[in-house]
Amino acid sequence: MIGKAGAARAQEPQDTLPPSDSVLPISGLTVTVARPVATAGGASAVTAGMDSVRAAASPTLEEVLRRVPLIQIRDNSRGEAQPQLRGMESRQVAVLVDGVPVTLGWDNRTDLSIVPLSAARELTMVRGLSSVLHGPNALGGVILVSMGDGPLRVRPPPFQFSVDIDNLGNTGVGLGLATVLSGAAGELVLRAGGGYRDRSAMPLPSSVEQTPPWDPEDRENSDFEQGNGYIVARYEASGGEWVSLSSLGFVSERGVPPELHGVSDPRLWRYPKSSRWVTAISAGTGWSKTPWGEGDLEASVGLDFGGTEIDTYADSAYTSIDGGEQGDDRTLSLRLLGDHTLGAGILRGALTVAETRHEELIEPDERATYRQRLWSLGLEVDQPLLSDGASAPRARVSVGLSVDGSDTPETGGRTPRDAIWDWGARAGGTFALGDGKVLLHGGVSRRVRFPGLRELYSGALGKFVVNENLDPEVLAVAELGLTAQAQRFEAQAVAFYQRLTDAIVRVSIGDGQLQRQNRDRIRSLGLELLASYQWQRLSLTGDVTIKDVSQEDPSAPEGQEHPEYQPWIAGNLGASLPLGLDIWSTAWVRHLGPRYCVHPDLDTEVRLGSDTWLDLEVGRGFDVGYSRRRLELVLALDNITDTAVYDQCGLPQPGRLLRLQLRIF
Repeated sequence: MIGKAGAARAQEPQDTLPPSDSVLPISGLTVTVARPVATAGGASAVTAGMDSVRAAASPTLEEVLRRVPLIQIRDNSRGEAQPQLRGMESRQVAVLVDGVPVTLGWDNRTDLSIVPLSAARELTMVRGLSSVLHGPNALGGVILVSMGDGPLRVRPPPFQFSVDIDNLGNTGVGLGLATVLSGAAGELVLRAGGGYRDRSAMPLPSSVEQTPPWDPEDRENSDFEQGNGYIVARYEASGGEWVSLSSLGFVSERGVPPELHGVSDPRLWRYPKSSRWVTAISAGTGWSKTPWGEGDLEASVGLDFGGTEIDTYADSAYTSIDGGEQGDDRTLSLRLLGDHTLGAGILRGALTVAETRHEELIEPDERATYRQRLWSLGLEVDQPLLSDGASAPRARVSVGLSVDGSDTPETGGRTPRDAIWDWGARAGGTFALGDGKVLLHGGVSRRVRFPGLRELYSGALGKFVVNENLDPEVLAVAELGLTAQAQRFEAQAVAFYQRLTDAIVRVSIGDGQLQRQNRDRIRSLGLELLASYQWQRLSLTGDVTIKDVSQEDPSAPEGQEHPEYQPWIAGNLGASLPLGLDIWSTAWVRHLGPRYCVHPDLDTEVRLGSDTWLDLEVGRGFDVGYSRRRLELVLALDNITDTAVYDQCGLPQPGRLLRLQLRIF
């Protein structure tokens, strides 16, 4: 049997947020799908249950994150959706699916627009002060996708079905099945399902023009088709031991919309095939007695296989292929985690080892193989303070250290890099005020990110000049925040300072070509606010990020002084109001401030203005017969204002779109 302390600790999520008595409970919000939390280590986080997300059927990670506060998502010229958090770009934000680091690989980032979330139970975004136990290259934040890890808090519905269609004829469908088998020996949870998406085009804002003969209302080369599936199994014995399997995969075909800002040589690409299969196999002992107290051990193996084909075209009619690239990726990871009581506190340790391999064929016959190894060893101590023994402690502090390393033994015929080592550290704490519904939290950290294989060795089909001498990026973070709940009001405010040394940025070097270079320093100072208020039947929620991001490098070329795609302000304001007869309505006003991007033909930066747009949803729920199932019909109007919101130079987000969705759960 596990003691009382051990039983409580056994309920905590694996290596995500610290024990439940150190997290401020915030009820689910009416408008937003996320809620603010604070951890014992001082980190500020947002967590969202996927059962409350009203995204399209079979949603992608991009679609869900665009609805999560305090993070921006933008599409790049390769057609990939990438996150931006506190001034940190895509390679500086780690994404883990049940502990598998899907942002380790050839590019050290993942395309959020093709990662399906049909199987996800919960999504957690830790900003800034991420744990040193999350492994290598977890620099400026961590997005944790939970499929099968952690014990069930809410039993999954046995049947889920969703389907949607929009005014362009684009369709999506998703199906999920689940069962829970319980007995004296333990409990087995089985889940399986999948989805299908078929998009012929994205709508083009009416104020944006594109080259004929393309339809003026449909974005050129923006089609997308994907099939995906998943299976999740988790068994937990009555003694606390557990084993889990989570596996998801997809196959897709899609176009890459070209830049529309007068670039002489835009990317004319299509991905005739992209596929990926991610599997996590994990097991743990559960909390049990040891000669020194109580502890547990966990081990997980991650398998990440993917393949991508790129066709390049001679002209915008996309009829004549003049080149291409094929890439096969394999990333294997191993994580060992252990927890042990340390008096009233807990000592945690994690070892993560990953190897990624990329095989590349650039037509007609240029072949190369690349390989990178990364590893990280981290230790953290979580210690309660100011406890009288009769209630939860008033304060908790956390201190962690890590050693990270990387080498590139295979580099496509170029000179391999020997092992590089660096260190990371983190210290933070949480202090409960009053009755515990107000938390003061904060901390400092230092983390390192090693450049990926693509950054070091890829010319991106002639777009980039290779730079094999890139140094690792080092991020120093300090933050202080307050998370509170008072009756119908809940809020989180976080002030942060971040300094990225040897930042890897792209620089125009003339002749329409770019190169990745280390810049001296990128500094980010800002404030994040997230709040929700319930007044009678009206629910209001809002978030805003205000930041000043500056690039400190006296050698920066003239006209390229500003960091790219860093708006000084970004935020959302939402309102939800029941209309009677079980009908609800939600409206969102979204704003993105001015930002800069580098125009490769002009060799200078271009200022993008600020944008404001409006989204609206109206829905009605129905009880279905005696089955206790729920049917929901949703009518959504995305970007009602038809605003041209640019992710980067020449790449606007979709224009006005009308979508009808049906859900059964």
